[in-house]
Amino acid sequence: MEKTVQAVYENGVLHPLEPLLLAERQQVTVTISDGISLSPSHPLLVSPDEWSDAAHDDIGLDEVRRALSTIHGSLSEAVLEERRER
Repeated sequence: MEKTVQAVYENGVLHPLEPLLLAERQQVTVTISDGISLSPSHPLLVSPDEWSDAAHDDIGLDEVRRALSTIHGSLSEAVLEERRER
């Protein structure tokens, strides 16, 4: 079953605004949306093609460490700058 419901977050707990047909202690997957939508061209979103291409990358841990060591300042700023350059 897949259903979208509204909920209120209070004291560390999500409270659905309508009854849910779930068994007691049933595990579910929750997707959180605060109502803010990003455009598909937002620099922090990755296209399905980019994900597919990245799945085939053969990058080792040493290569990742070398790349990360060159970043000055915040990692998020570096990611945004790289995406602007594309």
